[in-house]
Amino acid sequence: MAETTVDGALPDIPDVSDDLVELMRAGSAVAFEALMQRYDRRMLALALRLTGRQEDAQEVAQEAFSRLYKNLELLRSDDEVGPWLRMVVVNLCKDLARRKARSPIAVNEELISRAVAESNPESAASDRERERILRSALQSLTERERTALVLRELEGLNTLEAAEIMGIAAATVRVQIMHARLKLRKLLAKQLGRGSK
Repeated sequence: MAETTVDGALPDIPDVSDDLVELMRAGSAVAFEALMQRYDRRMLALALRLTGRQEDAQEVAQEAFSRLYKNLELLRSDDEVGPWLRMVVVNLCKDLARRKARSPIAVNEELISRAVAESNPESAASDRERERILRSALQSLTERERTALVLRELEGLNTLEAAEIMGIAAATVRVQIMHARLKLRKLLAKQLGRGSK
């Protein structure tokens, strides 16, 4: 692991205004490390949301960066790296789900932890039950519905960006999100309604 300076920056890292893709093509390992640092957390978070398992997410993120290194000629500038990596991560997650014949999604752990921490002990058990129900409901979505929902709602992409990453029409993304929301609403109403009676 490279040493960091007092402000947390890596020594000898090119200035942010430098074109890291060009420096990588010229053989700069430091430029590649800078690009990895710029995107590693975001790609790991996306992979975790799509796979539901830390180990799988790490495997996907590592493979995505490996593919970035091997496919530098496909990119013209730093601006293309984020969208390209996002597309690769989504596709790798799909492949992994097919291989493992499962595709759970991780719920936003930070929101759940905050909700449980702020609640009283009696409601903590209820919050954990709601989390279990939500996880179960999310797993019932199709892969396309789940991916569209994660890209739009959790990654904050617009419909056109999500469509490009998924390789489908924007109208199809909107339909997938609509179906996902309807399914989640019905499943959660059924599960939470039953639990409160």
